[in-house]
Amino acid sequence: MRTSITKRFGKNRFVAGLAAAGAAALILSGCSTAATEETPASSGGTEEAAQETVAVSLILKNVTNPFFVAMEQGAKAKAAEIGVDLTVGAAKEEGDDQGQIDLIEAAIAQGQAGILITPMSTNVNAAITKAREAGLYVIALDSPTEPADIVSSTFATDNCLAGESIGEWAAGKLNGEKAVIAQLVIFDDRVVPVDFCRANGFLMGMGIDVPVLEEMDSAATSGSYTGGAGGDYEIACLEATGANEEGGRSGMERCLASNPDINVVYTINEPTAFGANVALEAAGKTIGEDVYVVSVDGGLAGVQAVADGQIQATAQQYPLRMASFGVEAIFEIANGGPAPANTSANGEFFDTGVALCTDDPQDNVVAAAQETSQYCIDNAWG
Repeated sequence: MRTSITKRFGKNRFVAGLAAAGAAALILSGCSTAATEETPASSGGTEEAAQETVAVSLILKNVTNPFFVAMEQGAKAKAAEIGVDLTVGAAKEEGDDQGQIDLIEAAIAQGQAGILITPMSTNVNAAITKAREAGLYVIALDSPTEPADIVSSTFATDNCLAGESIGEWAAGKLNGEKAVIAQLVIFDDRVVPVDFCRANGFLMGMGIDVPVLEEMDSAATSGSYTGGAGGDYEIACLEATGANEEGGRSGMERCLASNPDINVVYTINEPTAFGANVALEAAGKTIGEDVYVVSVDGGLAGVQAVADGQIQATAQQYPLRMASFGVEAIFEIANGGPAPANTSANGEFFDTGVALCTDDPQDNVVAAAQETSQYCIDNAWG
């Protein structure tokens, strides 16, 4: 039994951009820009190796979600700065495992130095293993693999901690009121760490027991939550949405059809929340009064929605930072430098930080620092 997600992942946070960037400079020892005097060769590679072109693939889940668009921007900017030959590819849509597998195979065939990937699901694990056996350094971005050691390194937000923070917020805001919960997730037919970590992290932040973190439906559908003032809860629905606006709308419609008394909506990301809000408003719900909507990502549109009262709390991530650091890490490794060290509390990944964006902070939130919508707008991507 896990009674607190923080026992697994701790409280390690890099919230401010400057703090995280400073930590990365220490972690990725030798990661230098063209403006510095130290060359990649001086950190361990040969002069000849430093002159060779380093080829890297960035493999995304899609190129329509602003989160992944920001990753592409971060990777391209860093690649141009340090002279990396970057190839960007993506699956056709959420769930297109084969699309990512094909891109991994292409990187292997081209003899590239490494791969940055937002892994679709455990179905791409075998292809990642093949790439590593071929000598490529593979870094997972944002979405850790299951198990974590399938890849060489992971640069990510602590998604479990992000989920926990919005769960703590919701429990505090309810102040003892019964929670009738809708969970709008990505999939209901495969194991995706970012999916179960955010969703179950949310429940655990509420103070709801989750016997198996990796299983989306292991929590009891009703009982008592212990977060905030504590109270009763009911999980009204768990709907797969594909993590997009249309899926959020249709998923929320199904949830409301099964239980019109929903007053807390967890969404896997902000596009899903935007779709859910359309259904909620069509059902006559006043967001922020009749129902609280919480989410994860922290893109510009998402944190603007916090300022506008359409999302009550969202956990902000830093995808541009993940991709930029990842490109630099593979460049250094290809030139004889050291592999990046892990900084997360559990020692499994390099933590790129999380902040909870809300204009209604709750005293019981401890999983992440609470920041205003304006702070998050100032630090947003997208």
